[in-house]
Amino acid sequence: MVKHQPLQVYERQLCLSCITGIYGCRWKRYQRSHDDTTKWELLWSLILLVTFCLLLIWFYFWWEAHNDYNEFNWFLYNRSGEWSDGTAPILATTAAGFTYIAFLMVLALCHVALGQQLNLHWLHKIGVTAALLTTIVGVISVNQTWGQEWDVVPVSLQATGPFLHIGALAAVTALSWIVAGQVARAEKTIFQVVVVLLYISVLLGLYVVPLYISSPCIMDHSTLKPRPEVFGHQGAPTLAPENTLWSFQRALQMNVTGLETDVVISVDGVPFLMHDPTLRRTTDVEKVFPDRQMDEASRFNWTDLQQLNAGQWFLKNDPFWTVNTFSVKEKNLTSNQRVCSLEQLLKLASYHNISVVFRLQRPPQDHPCFHSWINDTLQAVQRSGVPPSLVMWTPDEQRAQVRRIAPGLVQTSLDKHDPHTLHKSGISRLMLRYSQVSPSDIRNFSKNNISLTLYTVNEPWLYSTLWCSGVSSVSSEAPHVLRKVLYPIWLMGPREYGLIWVSADLVSFAVVVGIFILQNHSCCQIIRTQIMLSATVRTSSRDMNVMKEKLIFSGKAVAGGGSHASVCSNSWPASSSQRVCVWCVCVCGVCTFSLHLFHVEGQPP
Repeated sequence: MVKHQPLQVYERQLCLSCITGIYGCRWKRYQRSHDDTTKWELLWSLILLVTFCLLLIWFYFWWEAHNDYNEFNWFLYNRSGEWSDGTAPILATTAAGFTYIAFLMVLALCHVALGQQLNLHWLHKIGVTAALLTTIVGVISVNQTWGQEWDVVPVSLQATGPFLHIGALAAVTALSWIVAGQVARAEKTIFQVVVVLLYISVLLGLYVVPLYISSPCIMDHSTLKPRPEVFGHQGAPTLAPENTLWSFQRALQMNVTGLETDVVISVDGVPFLMHDPTLRRTTDVEKVFPDRQMDEASRFNWTDLQQLNAGQWFLKNDPFWTVNTFSVKEKNLTSNQRVCSLEQLLKLASYHNISVVFRLQRPPQDHPCFHSWINDTLQAVQRSGVPPSLVMWTPDEQRAQVRRIAPGLVQTSLDKHDPHTLHKSGISRLMLRYSQVSPSDIRNFSKNNISLTLYTVNEPWLYSTLWCSGVSSVSSEAPHVLRKVLYPIWLMGPREYGLIWVSADLVSFAVVVGIFILQNHSCCQIIRTQIMLSATVRTSSRDMNVMKEKLIFSGKAVAGGGSHASVCSNSWPASSSQRVCVWCVCVCGVCTFSLHLFHVEGQPP
């Protein structure tokens, strides 16, 4: 006898096919499995998770480091000798890699939620490995070339900490659906206990994290200090060639209250403005003096320096992608800029009654002005006619002598010292990198009447954070951006933040409890349904076997003179969910039966 199995009709599962197909190239139903994931695939899942976390930190680092992109490009220039925007390819690859790994993480979580076996395709494994190794190499390279930039992370957390906490809380709360499902379906009690304890530990940790979040922007609105003054660092270098008169004039158009620059002494004792050790990047020295292009800037005399063009490089390289916004007049002014002297800058500052702070670089030992560099600079200051109160003097060398010759100069230090030491040295101002001080340091300096200027501040979020911290002034390469910040980006009272914190925790707790209850109820329903279906299948199979036995026995009776009609009538099953059509054909006294099952009312044909 040939047994015929009823055909199974499957519903299309397009979403599941896409999830398993993209993740592991398992597009067909027979390729998928609900078995436990192998240890090898669990290892790859762990590697995927580590890669995602590392890329998340790397992506966050570069997102917040936007304030210092120009500094990074300058570091690259010092190493390679060629000026280019090195941040563009890094940002592109980081964004692409993070998007790819995050997509794989979402697919993996979908596999876990649906109870599917994890099986990452070998092409994805290559991609994950490449992303992991590339990120590790990037981290090592940054540590070697730009290690100080990691200090931006704790500073940025002062501004983003409260929002990152809410985001992390929402993500972990959403994961409770998967965790609850795994716990409800698990068969081992130990697994259930470990997963629940681990999840609760993470959740409770997030609930109390705000106790350790310290942000200067969580403060009483009435205690907010006046808006920090803005100094134009090298003028407005994003709008004009740095350290040129046109750049400082552009900064004045942005209502800056001071100007900052770097000063080098020429061979004939003229202090002039230059940031780089050489003239290659910001002048056309390769064209005018090709055999001297690698010489230090201090090796040139003022006559030679005046022959160089200091603006055409800006139009050619467009380092900040702003040249396309220039008018024809602005392009002409930019292309005709020359190297600027300190005396010219001081005269401009005196005319507009704004402060000037400069870093004075000492010449090499074999330089003619190695011993007279302080006097040469003081003479340039005095010749300019600028009021001494507008000049912030930074060199520590011969500071006592400078105070005797020009007592009106504002003594400023570029090194961090305690207020007592600064007052003892007659220093009333500090100029530091923004990552060198904490909010408590800022309050301490302010309490001891030490004015603090932080550099280089280009992003509104950083300016807002320092504003809330109580900084009196900042130095910026983008004064046109900070000009638009008339109030901190966000400012929240302690009570408001406390209310948001408690509300978020309560909502999260309620959602997690509700999800666990719902998942447990759903799992119980599924188990009961499976038990009922199993019982139904067993009953149907038993009835079918009894029916077959009756048909065979009745068939023998027909061969002995019985009626096949009575067989059909007496052997028809009474179940309402199945209908059996029995065809009886007698040939030479033998009955052949064909059974056909279909899903209609339980009446014989």
